[in-house]
Formats: sequence, C-alpha cells, structure tokens
Amino acid sequence: MVDQLRREVAAALAAAGVDIQPEDVELERPARREHGDFSTNAALVFAKHAREKPRAFAERVAQTLAERRLPFVRRVEVAGPGFVNFHLDDSWLHEVLREVVRLGDQYARHDFGAGARVCLEFVSANPTGPLHAGHGRGAAYGDSLARIFERCGYRVHRENYLNDRGVQTRAFAESLAAAKAGREIPEDGYHGEYVKRWAAEMPEGSDPLEWGLERAVRDHRETLEQMNVHFDEWFSERSLVSSGAIEKTLEELRSRGVVYEKDGAVWLRSTAHGDDKDRVLVKSDGEYTYLLPDIAYHKNKIERGFDLLVDVWGADHHGYVPRMRAALRSLGVDDSILECRITQMVNLLSGGRPVRLSKRAGDVVELRDVLDAVGPDAARLTYLLQSVDAPLDFDLEVVKSRAMENPVYYVQMAHARICSVSRVASERGVARAPLESVDLSLLVHESELDVLRSLSELPEVVAVACRDRAPHKVTNWVRDLAGRFHRFYHDCRVLPAPGVEDVPEGLTQARLWLTEAAAIGLRIGLDLLGVSAPDRM
Repeated sequence: MVDQLRREVAAALAAAGVDIQPEDVELERPARREHGDFSTNAALVFAKHAREKPRAFAERVAQTLAERRLPFVRRVEVAGPGFVNFHLDDSWLHEVLREVVRLGDQYARHDFGAGARVCLEFVSANPTGPLHAGHGRGAAYGDSLARIFERCGYRVHRENYLNDRGVQTRAFAESLAAAKAGREIPEDGYHGEYVKRWAAEMPEGSDPLEWGLERAVRDHRETLEQMNVHFDEWFSERSLVSSGAIEKTLEELRSRGVVYEKDGAVWLRSTAHGDDKDRVLVKSDGEYTYLLPDIAYHKNKIERGFDLLVDVWGADHHGYVPRMRAALRSLGVDDSILECRITQMVNLLSGGRPVRLSKRAGDVVELRDVLDAVGPDAARLTYLLQSVDAPLDFDLEVVKSRAMENPVYYVQMAHARICSVSRVASERGVARAPLESVDLSLLVHESELDVLRSLSELPEVVAVACRDRAPHKVTNWVRDLAGRFHRFYHDCRVLPAPGVEDVPEGLTQARLWLTEAAAIGLRIGLDLLGVSAPDRM
C-alpha cells in the first residue's frame, strides 16, 4: 500500500507539472486516526516547483488523486497548510492479512541490499577474561543488525576481532602465572575472581599466555553461543603480525608520505585527514600502539572485498572514530566504506541497586551469569529495548519477573496466547477453513483492525531499522503488536464458549486467521531480535 500510494502521489504531481520519483514521496501514518491512514507532505515540499501556494497546490493534487479512484481509498482530503490525507477502506487491512499468510516468513523481506557484502564486526572484547554484562549489549545489537541486514538483501559476514597481543595480554598472562604459583598478582594485573579460578584449571608447565588466551576465547565462544550469537570468523590480531600485514601497512603509509618520526616514535600525520591531532603508530620502545594493527586490520577487510564495514564499539571508543577515518583516508581509501556504531553503557541493577562492572576488579558480573539468571531470550530483548545511543538500565530482578509489566514476558506471552487459541480450537475440533473461503470482511472491530494495522507496518519497520542501523525499532514494533494482540484477545472472543453459540462460525474462522497472521508477524520480529517465540509460558 505504501509503495502504491507513493506511485499515485508521484503521478498526481507529474500531472501538476512536478516530475519526481515515487521514492521521493514521504508518507507517514498519522498519530490520530481521524487524520486518516496515511498522510503526505509532498504538496508542501514541491509547491514552489509548481509556483503555487502549498494549500492550493495540495487541493489540486488531492482532486487529481480523488478522480483516479484508487483501490481501497475511500476519501482524499487536504489538512492544515497542505498535507494530503488518505482515508482507506478497512478492506485494505484484510488484504494485508492475506499477504502475511501467503508469504509466511517471507513477509517483510526486501532486496535493496542487492547482495552487497557487509563485514559486521562486533563484541571484539580483549581475551583477558570472561565477557561482562556490558558486552551483552554489543552482542545482541550486532547479531540483530546482521539478521536485519540479511532480511534486506545484504550478504553479512559476522566477525569478532581478538586483541590477542600487547600489554594487556601480557598482564593477563602474568596474573595467571602469579595466581597459579600462589604469588600476589601484580598491581597492574587482573584481579577478578576468575583469574584464580582459571589458574587452578591451568595444567602445570603450560604457557600462561597461550593457555590463557585459549581459555578466554573458549569462554567467549561458549557464552555467546548460549546467547544465540555466532560468528563466521574470529580474527586474530596476532595473525596480522605473523603475516607481516602490520609492517606492510606501515610501509604503505610511509610511501604515501603520511608518516614521520619524532622523539623516537613513529607518527601518523592524521591531522592532514581530519583528525584533531597526529597519532603515534609505533612507540619509542618499538611497541605498536593499538592504532597501527587496527589500520592493518581494516585494510585487510577491504582487501577481502567487502562493500561496507560496520564496526560496533563500546562507549569508550567514541574518540577512536575520527582517527580511524583519518587512517583510512591516509591509505587513499574512501572512508564512507566504514560505519562505526557506538554502544552506550549498560547500568546493571539488581532490585534497583547498581552493580559495578570491571574486568580487573573482583566484583565482575559475567555475561554468563546474567544469561543464567534471566535466560538468553530475556537478556537479548532487554538489551534491545532502546537505541544503543543511550545508556541502558538493566535490572535483573525486573527482567526475571513473570509479570505483564515485564516487556519480555509481555511480548512472549502474546505468542503463547496465540498458540493456546490454536490448541483449544484443535481440542474442540474446530479446524481453520481455507483462507480463500473465509469472509474477512467480518473483521471490523477496532481491536481486530489494530492488529492488522500493526502487521501492515512491519515491512516499513524492517526497512527503516536496516537503513538506520536500529534494531530497537523492531523491538518497539514487536511490543506494539503484542499489545494490540492482547487487547484483541481481551475484546474479541475467537471461539464460542462451550455450549454457547455466541460467536458465529464465520467470525470464528476470520479471527482464527487473524491470530495466525499475528503469529507470523511476531515470529518474524522476534527472530530478527534473536528471541524465541514460545508456545507456552
């Protein structure tokens, strides 16, 4: 319907002398029902091209649209300074139901990704200890974004970058060795309780560095798999060293004249490409900074032929974005290939009281513990409740509660209720008739139509969530559909009460198909969030 209306508005504008493409027509769904089902500001935007006042131009466009007698359009009217509002017959929503059922899990798919290859890097935590609760947000966001990309026609490669060399890994190894020997852990080492636990597991004679890195990566894998997050590749920073990629990258930067030496260190002239100051690549002691291997890593991604690089980083990396863009430009690369998404902090609470997160301190809250406490589904959906641009409060006690006030429980209960309707219908011997034989025009109750309105929005929501890199918009939609279904369940009896013919058979059939369409929509939305759709609660 959205695409059809855009085409019709573009045609009406063309008839008025304004030639635009349908995709240039903005359509929105008015917040107030009396303003119609859809509204466009196209007449306001393009009136100056027609050299008319917006209101007069809108009336001319509306008249053209009314004369075209568009399918499902009951009335076209002009509102305010020049908005054109469309009032549709309820039958268009009945067609939405048919489309959802016909397409099943293929509903709300898009092809605008056109097979472009995306390298989506997320989590990428230092392998110096277990993942903490804050890492869960990046994991949920990255995996959900990958699912949304794929639904929109992109080819996605999920990658986890392991910073498995450098000062921090050596400090981690020294901490393990000290704990194993019963010595005091160095002050600048890792003091989490896990260090003692892992040191006790470490076989005598093991290399603390090699064994410790393997143990940490194994822990990361297991925890993320518990969360239903899987990677196509775990890319090791050490492989960049052994392959010579870091030195080759440094030589290329030298050849481009963007590197110089000062105070015994090697610097990148990043100010020449938009950074606020030049950056050290190699310290005076010969140690690489984090930046040089990261430049080599991104160069490696580009050489692997990806069309788009999306990096999901933690809040402490905000200042890292301009220097990475400057580094790519220093290599002669168009930095528009890179997108950096910064996830803000997670405020972990328990009963409203803060719980500190620190991998080096002894009170680390492991992501594994969060998943064990609330379950992977509840954790993932909670991490995706709002945009990653804002801090997130995650209260373990609230998320564990089995109450309708808990958004996770609220959404999953909607699907469980749908399944319960199907089970009861089966127990009573009520089978769904073929959809083509069912009179959907019987669906006229506002609660029924609201469910269908929500389903009609899903294709738009998926497209916007992809373009905005915003999985939380799918979360908002799922919560909205769940709420509308709960109201329908309360307002509209699907099956007659035992022994009472209080629901006509035809209406029962229409409502059974409505519940089936709602189930399809919920399953699509929850799958994009990496959350299961349970049959029972």
